[in-house]
Amino acid sequence: MALATVVITTKNRRDELRTAIQSSLAQSAKPQVLVIDDGSTDGTSEMVKTEFPAVELHRSETSLGLIAQRNRGADLAAGEIIFSIDDDAIFSSPRVIEQTLAEFSHPRIGAIAIPFINVKKDDVLRQRAPAKAGLYVTASYIGTAHALRRDVFLKLGGYRAHLIHQGEEGDYTIRMLAAGYVVALGRADPIHHFESPKRSSKRMSLYGRRNDILFGWHNVPLMDLPLRWLRVTTGGLIHGFRRRSPLWAIQGLSWGFGSSIRFAGRRSPVSRTAYRLYRRLAVETLPLSTVIPMLPPMT
Repeated sequence: MALATVVITTKNRRDELRTAIQSSLAQSAKPQVLVIDDGSTDGTSEMVKTEFPAVELHRSETSLGLIAQRNRGADLAAGEIIFSIDDDAIFSSPRVIEQTLAEFSHPRIGAIAIPFINVKKDDVLRQRAPAKAGLYVTASYIGTAHALRRDVFLKLGGYRAHLIHQGEEGDYTIRMLAAGYVVALGRADPIHHFESPKRSSKRMSLYGRRNDILFGWHNVPLMDLPLRWLRVTTGGLIHGFRRRSPLWAIQGLSWGFGSSIRFAGRRSPVSRTAYRLYRRLAVETLPLSTVIPMLPPMT
C-alpha cells in the first residue's frame, strides 16, 4: 500500500484543528500527519507540540496564505499520496485513507474526490461515485476532501500561490487534465466538514470572484476567453446580489481583471479539447473508459 501523508493547513482554529488531528492519527493506514501553521496567534503551534508529539509541525511566523502552505506541505510530504483536509473537518471512520488509497487503481488517476458531508448545512453526500463499480471522472474536487498523487502535483508545479485563497483546485485540475490525468470520484466513508464560523464571507467573495477571472486568464484558450469572462462576471454579480454583497463581488471581479494584467506573462492556456472536456466534466460525470480517448498522452 502506498504511503500516505495528511496535510492540514491552519490559521487561528486551534480547537477545530485538535479534532482534525485526532481523526487523522486514528486512521488505519497510519499516515504521516503534517500540520502547517500559517502564522496563528491563538496558541495553535503550542497546542500541537504539547498534545501531538507524533505530528510534524511547520510554522510560518507571518501568513503566506493557505494555498502557498499547501504547496509547502506537498514539498515536505513523505507519502506518495497526499490527503488534504481543512482544519474544521474530520475523517468519519478510521478506514477513509485506506479505502481511498485502493482507489488509485489506474495510472490516469491523478486525484480522488473523496465523498464528504457539510454537516452544519445538510446531510447531502457529495463527491461520491454514481455506481458501486467502475471508475468515474469529474472536473475537480473540493479542497477539504481529496487525495492526490504527489509526483504529478509537483511535476505540474502545484497550486498557483498567487491565488492566495479559493479556486486553486479547479485551476490545478484543468492543468492536470491537459497533462493526461483525471479526477476520479471516490466511494470511501465520507469526510465530515464542520464549516467554521470564523470564515470571512467578504474574503471568500473577493477572492472567489478575483480567481474566477484569473482562472480564465491562465487556462482558457483565447477564442473561448471572452465568453468565459462574460459567464463568470454575470454569475459573480448574481451571486453577489443573492448574498447581499454586490460591492464585494464587483471589487473582486475588478481585482481579477487588474490581476490578469499583472500576471500577463503567466498565461498558459490548455488546448481547446482539454477545455471543452473540463467544461463537460463540470456538468456531467463520465466513465473513465469514455474519457481516456479524449486525453493526451500522460506527460
